[in-house]
Amino acid sequence: IRGCNGLYDYLQGVQAYLAPPIFVVFFFGVFMKRLNGKGCLAALIIGFLLGLFRLAVDTPVKLIDDFNYQQGSFFWIINNIFFQYYSLFIFIVCVVVMIVVSYLTERPSYEKISGLTYGTTTTDDREKSRTSWTRADVIFSIILLAVIVVVYMYFTG
Repeated sequence: IRGCNGLYDYLQGVQAYLAPPIFVVFFFGVFMKRLNGKGCLAALIIGFLLGLFRLAVDTPVKLIDDFNYQQGSFFWIINNIFFQYYSLFIFIVCVVVMIVVSYLTERPSYEKISGLTYGTTTTDDREKSRTSWTRADVIFSIILLAVIVVVYMYFTG
């Protein structure tokens, strides 16, 4: 934390390295019925290792005074990639790994994923979900959305 501009910047970097594989597995898992556990686990492991690698490369530069990698070296290049670009790199790698591994291994059975992905929901599932909504759910959702928009507009100027 000492070498960062503050705790917020440090936490942003850590989150940027560890969150992409989790997002990839959740988001694509909801929308793609062909994905399986092996592909998702492979994406989580690869993404975690890529994030851990970046943290290991960044840490000495931030903690040790006057430490820097030799300019132009592999570690110097990795260390100087903007953290959000590296996060995008982790995201893309995780998507590719998850899809490739899932398609190279067995397809999950329909019974196992029925009702869990958008591709497997039935009309009855959607109807049951909609009938569970109350007027209060809709009103509070609209209020929450309005608060988020107001806060966003306030802080962006």
